Amino acid sequence: MADVMPSTRHFTITPLSGGITAPTGFRAAAVHCGIKATAGALDLAVLAVDTFASMAALFTTNLAQAAPVLVSKRHLEVNGGVGCAIVVNSGCANACTGSNGLANAARMADETALDLGCQPEQVLVASTGVIGVGLQMDRLVPGIHEACSSLAHGNAGDAARAIMTTDPFPKEHAVRVETSRGSFAVGGMAKGSGMIEPNMATMLGFLTTDARVTPALLQRALRESARDTFNAITVDGECSTNDSLFAMASGTSGIVIDEERYPALLEGFLAASRELALGIVRGGEGATKLIAVTVRRARTGDDARQVARTIANSPLVKTAVHGADPNWGRIVAAAGRSGVVFDIGRLTVHLGGILLFENGLPHDEAAPKAAEILKGDTVDIEVHLGAGDAAATIWGCDLSAEYVRINGEYRT
Repeated sequence: MADVMPSTRHFTITPLSGGITAPTGFRAAAVHCGIKATAGALDLAVLAVDTFASMAALFTTNLAQAAPVLVSKRHLEVNGGVGCAIVVNSGCANACTGSNGLANAARMADETALDLGCQPEQVLVASTGVIGVGLQMDRLVPGIHEACSSLAHGNAGDAARAIMTTDPFPKEHAVRVETSRGSFAVGGMAKGSGMIEPNMATMLGFLTTDARVTPALLQRALRESARDTFNAITVDGECSTNDSLFAMASGTSGIVIDEERYPALLEGFLAASRELALGIVRGGEGATKLIAVTVRRARTGDDARQVARTIANSPLVKTAVHGADPNWGRIVAAAGRSGVVFDIGRLTVHLGGILLFENGLPHDEAAPKAAEILKGDTVDIEVHLGAGDAAATIWGCDLSAEYVRINGEYRT
């Protein structure tokens, strides 16, 4: 990301250190409570606001929704989008665990609320890890109390590590948004490595801001920013049971977000979310290459996204990229089965800027040059449909033998 991104809308965005607690008014803590088997591995985090915050969330579209998703949905309905904390564990998804799982997810909120002096419905819950395993509440409850007693404004890095499962590295980012009437910050952290295919993915994402935003406007910003960031990534085409994306606004900067200033909030969310989303793809299970699939000249934005997603999810395209094989035929075939109507006689394919297919005919003489480009760790695929003026980008990664190993041994 550039050091400064100027805007014609009278605001600028610059990177900021501090991750999820970069915006004022937020504290975090992380502990090892024994949910993960590895000694000392952080597996529980609490994110809290100093007073109260507007809250918003997006959840998995999978019908097999985990207990924490159901509990958080219910709490948002009750609290009207105003709350004080999120508690999250890794190492156990608490999914497909029946009434006991629901009771345990609710208890996570109860125990957090008890420590923070708020109502249980003002606490949201998230879990990630193995499906079908019950939470060890005798370990988790003491961990919640320990975390709540050690909340601090500078614990963002530990919190980002505590939510990891198979992630090879933590993902956190923050930006400052400078407007003509003052500045506010947006911070975030995310986890995700496998079962990544929105809407949403096996992903937990958290965004904070110290702008003053109503719950309704916060929900709008979260939804619109996710469309081209968290909902524009894929690792393996799998949609999970626990996927959740949360946002909290403390209001402590004093900058009020109304319709006039909404674009500044949206761009701040986009800037933070894009870095986190690309981090998820770069850290995909077994991934060695980031693939950006851009579809242009589509009839609609939805058509562009559908074609790009089909290409990015294709195992044949992903393995060809992994092996540095400029097999444009796999790209054309994936576009052709996407369900979007186009004329192959107007279709054009570029790989790393190299023209390989144009208006229905190959340019195989360019294949050796494209093969060299494929040896890098970032690959750009561009497809022109010749049907309109809309465009979209979906980010994915290659498919390696390491992905198979990780998922073949996930429970064993």
